[in-house]
Amino acid sequence: MKIYVVRRGDSLYSIAKANASSVQELAAINELSDPARLSIGQAIVIPDGARPTAETEVNGYAYPNISERQLAAVMPQLTYLCPFSWRIDALGGITPVEDSSMISAAWEGSCAPLLTLMNIGTNGGFSSDIAHSIFSDAAAQNALAENTLAALRSRGYYGVNLNIEYVQPYDREGYNAFLKRMSETLHANGYMLSSAIAPKTSDDQYGVLYTAHDYAAHGQYCDRVVIMTYEWGYTYSAPRAVSPVNEMRRVLSYAVTKMPPSKILLGFSNYGYNWLLPWKQGQAAQVISNAAAASLAASVFAQIRFDEAAQAPFFNYTDPSGRRHEVWFEDARSVRARLALVREFGLAGISIWTVNMRNRAGLAVLESEFSSEKIV
Repeated sequence: MKIYVVRRGDSLYSIAKANASSVQELAAINELSDPARLSIGQAIVIPDGARPTAETEVNGYAYPNISERQLAAVMPQLTYLCPFSWRIDALGGITPVEDSSMISAAWEGSCAPLLTLMNIGTNGGFSSDIAHSIFSDAAAQNALAENTLAALRSRGYYGVNLNIEYVQPYDREGYNAFLKRMSETLHANGYMLSSAIAPKTSDDQYGVLYTAHDYAAHGQYCDRVVIMTYEWGYTYSAPRAVSPVNEMRRVLSYAVTKMPPSKILLGFSNYGYNWLLPWKQGQAAQVISNAAAASLAASVFAQIRFDEAAQAPFFNYTDPSGRRHEVWFEDARSVRARLALVREFGLAGISIWTVNMRNRAGLAVLESEFSSEKIV
């Protein structure tokens, strides 16, 4: 797989001709809405027919509204699929998501579906209170374990993905004991356990996002651990890369001292953000797909720049109303840089958040670097 960066004077025709390809092939794999319009600095994926020599695991989170076409497109690359998501309540009850079609598609695609459990409250956000109730109440834990096993059996899941966030620091040991209990219960019944945890760089990183996520405990009790290495740039942050490689490396340098690298799935963002400038505290950025970001840059004649430290592309433009914007997204170069971390640290694989948005160029880079391991 070759990645070509557009220079002044290039056209898709000239790029295709120089690389023994066609305009049609390059336009399709790079999802170019207007093949006649390219941006200086834009990354163009050029297939070369080379086959990967290594395997990796790929987890994908998916919302129920994913199209059948998109699900079918990503299924060959997935080891695990996590329909997003079932909700836990304070008494150990669980509320399902519409997942039947995704589970069927997963098994048909030799992909292991994982039941994703989250502590979501009635307001739609993560609930520290629900987490505390589960960790501190044996009856609630018993109910949750029984309800989870019943759901695994009735729905046909391969295992569980625990995504419990915003846990109070004082619940750290309770969370660890809960992990041990769930691990023993699931393993005794032939199911796997994975978890999703916040990106930390030290033991003493404090706060509801970090303290209660004990890397050593997750590494001990879980079969796979998704480290959510994204959202440095997020809806309410100042403009920056969503998944800067330099920050991801710092997280991994700590993580591999606490758990086996062979259990780690590195979080991969599959989207970007469009910020209004000047940025103001509390001002929300808009989510944008990677292909849409590249198309936007071309439509407004913006030059795409590349942050070498973050290994991420970005550009600025002015909209028809005279408002300035800054857009950060992912391209083939940033995907390749993050995949290099999998090799560098000897990780189990990656976890894509989410597979709902199409990203043909990103999948092409993944396919050129690794074959996706199938376990079912």
